[in-house]
Amino acid sequence: MLQTTSATPPAASGIAHPEGVSADEFRAALARLAAGVVLVTAHDPDDGPRGEDVGMTATAFLSVSLEPPLVMVSVRNDSRMDDLLARQPLWAVSVLAEDQRQVAARFAMKGRISDRLLFADVPHAHGAATGAPLIDGALSVLECRTEQRVPAGDHTLVIGRVLTATAPSTDAGPLTYFRGRYRQLG
Repeated sequence: MLQTTSATPPAASGIAHPEGVSADEFRAALARLAAGVVLVTAHDPDDGPRGEDVGMTATAFLSVSLEPPLVMVSVRNDSRMDDLLARQPLWAVSVLAEDQRQVAARFAMKGRISDRLLFADVPHAHGAATGAPLIDGALSVLECRTEQRVPAGDHTLVIGRVLTATAPSTDAGPLTYFRGRYRQLG
């Protein structure tokens, strides 16, 4: 059994959960886990006469299964992306390259009204399988269809079957997120 101790009493670092770890302690501990950065996208056909493209930066993305090919992304409950993926089963993921920090930051902004302007000057194409935006210059792009949604605390885990996967030839490295900042390997 793994036991952990904290030098700071839970009351001093925020409100503790019944199990004893506070949100601040949890956030600080996981900030030390480097993660790849992706842009999750979908097309909302119900927003306006031609619909609207929607995007969300995520670091909680991973491969789930090879057979069948499944991936998972964690989305915050009641966010625009959560609401959209609850009714739109088709979405995509662009694995961002180290030079796409501005794209990640742009789609990580909270409280924005519309994504239309955010996509305006980001080179992209719409996927044939999903209609979702696929970011040019990404290390890889995957088009997915939701297989399962799993409630998990204040997030929902969206598990998607990979319909298409493309990994263009590039020497670029991945964009990563570590200790609250976007970083490059090396």
